[in-house]
Amino acid sequence: MFCDKSLILIAQIVFLCSCGARHSVALSPSTLDVRTMTEFSEGNGKVAEIVERGTILIGTTGDYRPLSFCEADGTYWGFGIEVAKEIAKRIGVGVEFRKTSWPTLTSDVLAEPQKFDLAIGGITITDARRKTMLMSEGYLANGKTILCRASEADRYKSLADIDKPEVRVMVNPGGLNEKFANENLTHAFIIVHPKNEEIPSLIAEGEADVMITEITEAPYYVQTDDRLAAPLLNAPFNHGEIGVLMQKGQEDLLQMVNTTIRQMKADGSLRKLHEKYGLVYAFSTD
Repeated sequence: MFCDKSLILIAQIVFLCSCGARHSVALSPSTLDVRTMTEFSEGNGKVAEIVERGTILIGTTGDYRPLSFCEADGTYWGFGIEVAKEIAKRIGVGVEFRKTSWPTLTSDVLAEPQKFDLAIGGITITDARRKTMLMSEGYLANGKTILCRASEADRYKSLADIDKPEVRVMVNPGGLNEKFANENLTHAFIIVHPKNEEIPSLIAEGEADVMITEITEAPYYVQTDDRLAAPLLNAPFNHGEIGVLMQKGQEDLLQMVNTTIRQMKADGSLRKLHEKYGLVYAFSTD
C-alpha cells in the first residue's frame, strides 16, 4: 500500500534471514474464539470487566505513521489501530482510543485509576518494560534505521557515517529513538523535537540531516515524500519486535491478546495486514 514492492521484498529477505528462528504456534481459531473467550468473559478478571463495560480503552500516541496516526478530526488509522480493532472484535466489544505520548507512555500505562486497558502502536518489546509492565508476544518485526534527504543518501553507509560532529540528528523525546541516539551517537549533534510526525518534513527542509526511526516508519515517508531516502533500510542497526503494553495484574487480558495475535498469524490475517501497509512479515507457522 505504502511501499515500493521491490524495496519490501528485499527487506523481507533480510529480516527473514535474521529472524528465521521466530515461530508462532498454529492454533485453531475456531476453537479458541469460542472456548477461550467464554473462559475469559465469565471470570472476574480484566477481560470480564471490559466485556461488562462493552468497550476496550486503547492508549496510542497517534504520531507514528503507518502504525498509529490521529487525523485532525480525531480519526485514528494505521496498522496498530487495525490490530487493536481486531482484539476488540474478538473480545466482542467496541473500541475507544485515548491519546498518550512517548515521554508519558509508561506513567500512563501504570496510572491509577487506569487511563486505558492497554497501549498499542509502535511499542518495542524490551526487558526494561517487562520489568514493570506486561508485554504481549510480537506482532510486527522492527529495527532502527534512518531517514535523510534523498540528495545525501550516498553520504550515510553506516552508523559511523552518522556519528560525526557535523551531522545533525533529530529524534522525538522519551522513546527508544532518543535512547538509541544517546547511546550510539556520541559525536553527532542531537536535536530533540517534540512532535515525531513533524521530523521527516524537517529533515527534508534541511532543519536537520538525519532522523533516527524504524523500518516500520521509514518506508512510508520515502514513498510519500520524494525528498527523503532510507539508505540503510535493508541493514537495520538492531532487530526487535513490536507488541502490546499493559499493567501487571492483567494476565487474563495478556493471554487474550496473545491468543488474538496467534490466531491472526495462524489464519493469515496478520500477514494480509502487513501487506496492506507494506510492512515486513517475519513470522513463520512452521
